[in-house]
Amino acid sequence: MKLISVKLPEALIDGIDELVKRGVYPSRSAVMRTAVRDLLRKELWRQ
Repeated sequence: MKLISVKLPEALIDGIDELVKRGVYPSRSAVMRTAVRDLLRKELWRQ
């Protein structure tokens, strides 16, 4: 995997951290991978 840096508003980071805290995702990275995959699926790979 490649590393990228992303700047996000603090409110979004708080939401990501809450998902990790609740055990929905194991890490911030996992949240971001899921979010990006879902966006690409919706916007780019819809066929």
